[in-house]
Amino acid sequence: MKNYIFLVFGTFLFAVSVTIFAMPNSLAEGGVPGLALLLYHGFGFSPALITLLANAVTLLIGYRYLPKDMIMKSILTIPLFSFFIFLLEGFGSSIPDPLLAALFTGLFTGIGFGFIFRAGSTTGGTSTLARMLNYKFGWELTGTNFVLDASIVLAGVFIIGPLHTMYTVLALFIGKRVTDYVLEGFESKKIIHIFSPKTEEIANAIQLNLGAHTTILKGEKNQEGVEEHLLYVAIPKQRLFYLKKLVQGIDVNAFTVVHTVKDVTGGSFAEAHHPTQKTFKNEQAEKNYYQRQADKE
Repeated sequence: MKNYIFLVFGTFLFAVSVTIFAMPNSLAEGGVPGLALLLYHGFGFSPALITLLANAVTLLIGYRYLPKDMIMKSILTIPLFSFFIFLLEGFGSSIPDPLLAALFTGLFTGIGFGFIFRAGSTTGGTSTLARMLNYKFGWELTGTNFVLDASIVLAGVFIIGPLHTMYTVLALFIGKRVTDYVLEGFESKKIIHIFSPKTEEIANAIQLNLGAHTTILKGEKNQEGVEEHLLYVAIPKQRLFYLKKLVQGIDVNAFTVVHTVKDVTGGSFAEAHHPTQKTFKNEQAEKNYYQRQADKE
């Protein structure tokens, strides 16, 4: 049921983007909606009718490559999208600043696409082609969709002019970024690699103070005959500052490399721990920790 709520909500927001912001401001969209808008701006054709016919054709083409569940959801999404466009066609009004119109178009498109993709559906058109390429070749979903959309938008130079075409490209870029946030979340994660002779001590400090799972990868001896071990840890972005302080407090010469990643699940991410909060797996671990602290003093 949740997926169908996401589907209806995302489809409605995408229709709002097309009718309320793109149509009255001489902007286009990507894919089939973009083609429908170009035909509307150039010849006055109904976007609702064009999107229904064109999306139905692309869905038939993608029938062999897409999962049956996605096909069923798309059969619902495509006429629903055209229906929402038909209902909202007369409600849009021109915005004096085309840049602001592009920002709103990209925002609503991105949120709409994000919820549609999370529901496991498509709106047909290039999103169907992107899904086909994703399933068949593993191509990145939103990036592939962006390239396909941009190729259609560039044709808008001959209908809506180069200026509004550039605003449309900006709206597509914003939409792609917003879609990524809806699909993957706003909180970025960090992967940290730490090289230090004191890897075990650093690992214990991270586990006890940040509640993060750590992994020590043992390496071979270097040219000086010293074994260099690598500490691997994944944490939310906001804990990076505290982790660096912990590492510097133990080994000021530790070599630390930080990578940004999109998605981390399970492990220490199942439960959130506030920085500096002590977390122990058992009573013995707690006693050992405080005993080490007393020995240092």
